[in-house]
Amino acid sequence: MTNEKESMEQPEIIKVIGEQGEEIFMKLQEIVTLNNQDYALLSIVEDDKLPADDEEADEIIIMKMKKTEDECTFEIIESDEEFNMVAQAITDDEEENQDE
Repeated sequence: MTNEKESMEQPEIIKVIGEQGEEIFMKLQEIVTLNNQDYALLSIVEDDKLPADDEEADEIIIMKMKKTEDECTFEIIESDEEFNMVAQAITDDEEENQDE
């Protein structure tokens, strides 16, 4: 199992279309690659700007990323086993970084 994190200098705000066709703005916290699959760690923001107080705890949403040449889509992780594997890899990596 390989686990890579793509570190980002400045979080990026992206616009996604929800299941009901609504626009949702999300902050892309980081991208984690696990077994050659990219997963995005996202948090919802009010509009297309970063919040002034970036210290407040955001609820993190983990979604599977599908990339094509001209676009990137996000999918809900439907398998509990896959979601738990990604969440555990993220937790393990955070614990390693705290130990350093």
